Amino acid sequence: MHNGQGSAKKRRLADEDDELSEVQPDAVPPEVREWLASTFTRQLGPTRRKSDEKPKFKSVAHAIRAGIFVDRIYRRVNHTALMQFPPEVVKVLKTLDDWSFDVFALHESTQGQPIKFLSYDLLNRYGILHKFKMVPATLENFLLRIEEGYCKYKNPYHNNLHATDVTQTVHYMLCKTGLMNWLTDLEIFATLIAALIHDFEHTGTTNNFHVMSGTEAALLYNDRAVLENHHISASFRLLKEDDCNILQNLSREEYREFRTLVIDMVLATDMSFHFQQLKNMRNLLTLAEPSVDKSKALSLVLHCCDISHPAKKWELHYRWTTSLLEEFFRQGDKERELGLPFSPLCDRNNIMIAESQIGFIDFIVDPSMTVCSDMLEVILAPEKPPVGKERENENTPAFSLVKPWVVSLAENKKHWKEKAVTEAVQKKQNEDVKVDVPTTKAE
Repeated sequence: MHNGQGSAKKRRLADEDDELSEVQPDAVPPEVREWLASTFTRQLGPTRRKSDEKPKFKSVAHAIRAGIFVDRIYRRVNHTALMQFPPEVVKVLKTLDDWSFDVFALHESTQGQPIKFLSYDLLNRYGILHKFKMVPATLENFLLRIEEGYCKYKNPYHNNLHATDVTQTVHYMLCKTGLMNWLTDLEIFATLIAALIHDFEHTGTTNNFHVMSGTEAALLYNDRAVLENHHISASFRLLKEDDCNILQNLSREEYREFRTLVIDMVLATDMSFHFQQLKNMRNLLTLAEPSVDKSKALSLVLHCCDISHPAKKWELHYRWTTSLLEEFFRQGDKERELGLPFSPLCDRNNIMIAESQIGFIDFIVDPSMTVCSDMLEVILAPEKPPVGKERENENTPAFSLVKPWVVSLAENKKHWKEKAVTEAVQKKQNEDVKVDVPTTKAE
């Protein structure tokens, strides 16, 4: 039995993707590597063999042409019979299309209700309210309840600010890349709602904490994707309530498609699926004529947006990092009280801030954004001309995605490297002070 467990562990480690499995012990501190491995790889369940399974892809017409992303560009806000937006909120929302949108400024201007105003605005801009015959008051009720759920545990990081940030980032990926033109209105609707609810009623603790401490949620979901299952289930329960049911005018078929897409996308935000998700998409993109499944594409987009703060401007990224570490430390405090071992990066008396962020950027965020970019370029590339025909203008440049995250990732990594040097010097000084403390013990 012991040998079987050992071989299973070796198989799991062998299945890890190249970025992490090739990290040498001296390339990144052990605790940071442990955090990356425990967070971004599967820890539970048997290794499933799928080598003989053929992927099934929907046939998707490449209706996009480079530079013609205005076919169905999102609509401007129609103010008739809709929720009123204070002038200061309207001012902040003018920058809604920016990659490094300041969600903290929106939080302040909305007096702590960023989800309500941003989500309402987006659903209106994309024409979703009109298309699916939503009652404005019902949408407002739904958004208020979602906002309340995110504030339930008063988390420093997984709160209504994070949900708003991820939803805005998804909007950027839909609108500014032209991805929205590849999707139906229903798929856009499902993508925005999946982003909105992806961490609904988050407890501020990890899946591993739920499993190790044996919470009710872990018992309910059999230790598998505990939080993600709850986010989805609690959200759809809310959507069943009459005064929050923004889906009431969907047909039975539309509802099934919507629900399936949302479930797929939110379950894929479980960080333990990270390496497998990237590996599957990389393998697909190496095919001669890759056909990308919409659910898998949107799941990767949402996952990347969920971990995108290191790819935003430094001021935003640093603020997010501080909030996330405080949430980790609070989990560590609970682990100490329960007599559980500290999860990586959760011991507030043993912190490795700069090194952890460098590792996170190098091995998680940067590779994710690269694969996502490659996927989007395949999806959105102009159709190839029929055999025997050339493009009208051979000088026309190949489609290339604008990638504002590349600059931010490089700049943020540089900042963290500078901070790592400072931290190392401080650590050395602290150790020297301990050594220099005189003792009464005879030489």
